[in-house]
Amino acid sequence: MSWRIKKFECNLLSMDTEIHDALRGLNAGIAKDDGAAIAAQTARLDELLARHRGSLHPQLAHFLERRSYAKALAWLGGETPAAGTCAPRTKP
Repeated sequence: MSWRIKKFECNLLSMDTEIHDALRGLNAGIAKDDGAAIAAQTARLDELLARHRGSLHPQLAHFLERRSYAKALAWLGGETPAAGTCAPRTKP
């Protein structure tokens, strides 16, 4: 499987493929309103992040840490996710 990531053609690594599959599985669970599937895929994503955190692209790790799963899926697909408000807000 090949994806365009940051305007470069590349083959997905095994961990990227696993993350991509888990994200798609999560979306399928959400579409079916399947709580067990949602919980299972969320746990899978947490486990993949814990196992591969050091070797993931920092942007992808950031999206997974913040549970910005739509952004992670877009990023893996070569899109530029919309800027968000991931940074913790401080009181003035």
